[in-house]
Amino acid sequence: MANTYRAVEISSPGVFSLVERKLAVPGAGQVRIRVEACGVCHSDAATVEAQFPNLSYPRVPGHEVIGRIEDVGPGVTAWKIDQRVGVGFFGGEDGTCEACRRGETAYCENAIMTGITSDGGYAETMIAEARALVLIPGALKSEDAAPLVCAGVTTFNALRHAARAGDTVAVQGVGGLGHLGVQFARKMGLRTVAIGGGPDKEHLAQKLGAHSYIDAKAEDAAAALQKLGGAAVILATAPSGAAIGSLLPGLKTRGKLAVVGVSGDAIPVNGVPLIFGGRSVVGSLTGRAIETQDTLDFSVLADVRPMIETLPLARAEEAYKRMMDGNVRFRMVLTMN
Repeated sequence: MANTYRAVEISSPGVFSLVERKLAVPGAGQVRIRVEACGVCHSDAATVEAQFPNLSYPRVPGHEVIGRIEDVGPGVTAWKIDQRVGVGFFGGEDGTCEACRRGETAYCENAIMTGITSDGGYAETMIAEARALVLIPGALKSEDAAPLVCAGVTTFNALRHAARAGDTVAVQGVGGLGHLGVQFARKMGLRTVAIGGGPDKEHLAQKLGAHSYIDAKAEDAAAALQKLGGAAVILATAPSGAAIGSLLPGLKTRGKLAVVGVSGDAIPVNGVPLIFGGRSVVGSLTGRAIETQDTLDFSVLADVRPMIETLPLARAEEAYKRMMDGNVRFRMVLTMN
């Protein structure tokens, strides 16, 4: 086995470098993964563009990682060499902060964030905490599984925690997150309404399983939702605070606006529909490893798959820029072979 591997690291904000690194040995409670695929996510900007405070460089981005275990560190008993595993944004918890002590480990105050506080999957190998791993079902290709360990669990968790079978659920945005949200909503037995910004996404939304489509450029989306009886849940995936805030009146009484798309602008909240309808705005992060496992298993059971494009590791900078420019339909995945 070679004692070096290739990685794409960010040496300073915005600067990509393809480098050769010495192979690392996993420490206690860790494994080394031979990466097969790594998704390129909008959250990678936290590393590439120094959006995360106190970030240290060089750093390898990437938190939608699928590969095979090729070495295990001391104390690892639940995982074996050659198992195909994945790790997402949530790379491990400290187990001691208040959030962890209350069982909310996904919101750990000192969490390991793959590709941000630790090196990620824009590389041929990476070190991961064993407690953050999930087992990849045999029915999933590695490149299809990669977006599911971040974008997938993000939308899956938000929907299953906020909605019940038969509810009317709207998914704002039919993009990287939204195209998975529409599929999950339909397969969960929810009356699924897709909201897009033009007529061009209507056919796709229906193909993904939406029962109906609202063109937010042609009509008031909130009013259109009220004509349908109001939504119990609106899953907001598009990164526009103004667009997200405008949907609040489209909720039924006690409805929830579940926000998973991080917007650069503030979300304006009108107090009248918020208070008089008992409505709420909630945020939802990805999820714990066991919730990611649920996402993968459900995706196999219900035949949910991301729409992806692939590029080799050496073209990581191109992949990232295309993703940031919105020129991908709908998830970009780096492959290592």
